Amino acid sequence: MKLFFKKMGSGPPFVILHGLFGISDNWHTVGKKLSEKYSVFLVDQRNHGQSPHSNEWDYKLMAEDLHELFIDNQIENAVLMGHSMGGKTAMLFAMTYPELLKKLVVVDIAPKTYPPQHDKIIAALKAVNFNITHSRKAAEEILAGNIQEPAIRQFLLKNLEWEKPDQLRWKFNLDAISRNIETIDRSFDIKVCEIPTFFIRGALSQYITDSDRETIKEYFPKSSLITVPDAGHWVHADNPAGFFRCAEEYLTCSGNPGT
Repeated sequence: MKLFFKKMGSGPPFVILHGLFGISDNWHTVGKKLSEKYSVFLVDQRNHGQSPHSNEWDYKLMAEDLHELFIDNQIENAVLMGHSMGGKTAMLFAMTYPELLKKLVVVDIAPKTYPPQHDKIIAALKAVNFNITHSRKAAEEILAGNIQEPAIRQFLLKNLEWEKPDQLRWKFNLDAISRNIETIDRSFDIKVCEIPTFFIRGALSQYITDSDRETIKEYFPKSSLITVPDAGHWVHADNPAGFFRCAEEYLTCSGNPGT
């Protein structure tokens, strides 16, 4: 699948993958800063953003989509960063195509299966009937009935677009996502990855717990884990300065990231 992406800057390649219900634009600020030193590729994964929709959707397919993008754009010796769902795609890509990467950055996700946690959001999104909902404000009011957190509602509403002058729609493929969400919550066939890897977690997030350290080290022996204070799951948005300090320290180090 030919994925949509935006490219900015010049230098060594740096590829960024968003998370579930995200889009490449979520990482524009990060990409702009990194583009001072790198050629940054902000990618929409399948069934998200401006990339094609498909009924088939799992990590293996997303990793293959990314491989096609690497080949088409002659990307090699790259830094690959993925957040949440994008982090799992990035991990599987690194395990499958280690020869194409220099370093791996995984943001607030661990190589493990997670319990179902997106049912409420999917139900809220499905409750928005675009046959009778014709404004962003009306869509937000419907989402508010199921999603109390304003930040999450605003994050989801970034996916609204006009299909035609009087018809809104979601950019993501909600039908495919809802049918395959259990696959995305699960892990994948994991094998040891020797690429230098940096795991970044938010101090207020529970996606990477202290008990995950052993599993991370088992499959990513050349890895380190850092915790960004005052940040939840969207680490880069909650504490941009802290996130950049961690990322820059890792990106400028040579060899293995340590322990």
